[in-house]
Amino acid sequence: MVDVVIIGSGPGGYVAAIRCAQLGMNVTLVEKYATLGGTCLNVGCIPSKALLDSSEKYYESVHQFVAHGIEIKSVKVDFKKMIERKASVVKQTCDGINYLMKKNKITVLQGTGTFAADYSINVTAADGIITNIKTKNTIIATGSKPITLPGIAIDKKRIITSTEALSLAEIPKHLIVIGGGIIGMEMASVYARLGSKVSVVEYLDRIVAAMDSDISAGLLKSMKKMGVDFYTSHQVNTAIVKGKEVTVIATSLNDNITLELAGDYCLMAVGRKAFTHGLGLENIGIMCDEKGRVQVDAHLQTSVKGVYAIGDCIAGTMLAHKAEEEGVYVAELLSGQQPHIDYNLIPSVVYTWPEGAGVGKTEDELKKNNVAYKVGKFPFSASGRARASNDIDGFAKVLADATTDEVLGVHLFGPRCADLISEAVVAMEYKASAEDIARICHAHPTFSEAIKEAALAATDNRALHI
Repeated sequence: MVDVVIIGSGPGGYVAAIRCAQLGMNVTLVEKYATLGGTCLNVGCIPSKALLDSSEKYYESVHQFVAHGIEIKSVKVDFKKMIERKASVVKQTCDGINYLMKKNKITVLQGTGTFAADYSINVTAADGIITNIKTKNTIIATGSKPITLPGIAIDKKRIITSTEALSLAEIPKHLIVIGGGIIGMEMASVYARLGSKVSVVEYLDRIVAAMDSDISAGLLKSMKKMGVDFYTSHQVNTAIVKGKEVTVIATSLNDNITLELAGDYCLMAVGRKAFTHGLGLENIGIMCDEKGRVQVDAHLQTSVKGVYAIGDCIAGTMLAHKAEEEGVYVAELLSGQQPHIDYNLIPSVVYTWPEGAGVGKTEDELKKNNVAYKVGKFPFSASGRARASNDIDGFAKVLADATTDEVLGVHLFGPRCADLISEAVVAMEYKASAEDIARICHAHPTFSEAIKEAALAATDNRALHI
């Protein structure tokens, strides 16, 4: 009998396996695919960032290098090589996970894990051979999969998900993106930079709606500069494939006018749903909610003692780093520790350029909940470091309690904000006030000074450089 079986090797699963092993447990990790790493490493976070970086370098060389006094007469995209580089990055990363499993003496079984009636785990390999594992504890970390809209079939050729968008054989002439969330915006950025005409159809009245409204507005403006067309407040009715053309038909929610777009590819990016198919949850009485997510208590334990669930297959934001934290949490809980996760302090990032990042409450949430707050903003156009790099779009925004000055939220849109947001997370973890951040010495010139200036602006409007 092993101490813990983990089903799923994405960021939540493999991190949980490592932490359990560090704490002295005998661990078996079950993964149905040939490579470890789950969606994030194979067809999600890592490959998308590789393409985002490659496409950004191309876009800079064509549109921005001249401002730095660098003239390149002929720049072209070798898209096949770009995709090959992306695949190489994925392979290196997945190979790294294999190394970590061996280093930590974690047993890896390739196959589909299913609960048996006696609470043991049956692992069915590709050749049909079944291995039964007796275990004291199980962690479900099976992640999520893309969803589609009613009446629209994803054929993975012309109507595609983010998985196929990361491995296309050609640059689309016209990419229609259904969904203005983070995944949609990142993929739209990649192909707009490479020269595709990109149209985004979004049901809500703004893009990246889960983020602060100022980030939504900033991102919309920056992507329109790249030539992306947006159709917000539109309900998609259907998408029809005919030969090499996809026609998307939608209706405006404002005036009921029909919109018809024709392109060579349509990316379905309307969200993801928990993936629990084939787990055999019904065999041991584990319940799922109305959205198919595994139900857990405050300690991430299901209705069955000793069975836990983490990451995308439970309620909450579908973020790799959230899954990692939950994996560590369960591992430490099993070892007798008293771990803690503050879900309010899990940052969210959109890896466009400029990048958007936020943590804590948005200004929209504070208004909705009638919380008295102060706001401080500082534009990157007033940052010496941003001007030096010609990255002047965007802002830093600090929200603080009107009475106590405690920082309630930080929202950034600009250069390197995916990295900068960690300063805000640390500050808020220690209950920092805007005054605290304002009095911390920041190196000059750096992008991070924008956070200090925003904190100064939130503290009696004391920003120094605006």
